[in-house]
Amino acid sequence: MDDCIFCNIIKGEIDCATVFEDQDVLVFLDVKPATKGHCLVIPKQHFENIFDINKEALQKIITTAKYISEKIKKNLGADGINIMQASGRCAGQEVMHFHLHIMPRYEGDGLKIHGQHSANKASDLQELKKLAAQIV
Repeated sequence: MDDCIFCNIIKGEIDCATVFEDQDVLVFLDVKPATKGHCLVIPKQHFENIFDINKEALQKIITTAKYISEKIKKNLGADGINIMQASGRCAGQEVMHFHLHIMPRYEGDGLKIHGQHSANKASDLQELKKLAAQIV
């Protein structure tokens, strides 16, 4: 896709700080990092979002995300990792090419993740069971 920034990065038309690459996946540092070592994991084939990506590509992406997360923890001393993905503009997706964010977490880093729900009140279990039945 000519207008996709990630496709242009894959083609080498836009430079990036590559962390890992194989025939199917590219991992590079985010140019607007939330924390030190914030990476993007993308398939080399264009998929718009979670609804578009096939199972094989998704498996390669998540396996790569685990590998890179382990390397970040070991080599950068991260205390934890957030792996995030947004599908659709209303969910916060800015680049319409499927990607995972690997965001290293460090004690006291002060990063607040949008959507953290620890302050939400508990839901009624029976209502949750009705909702679960609607989903599957």
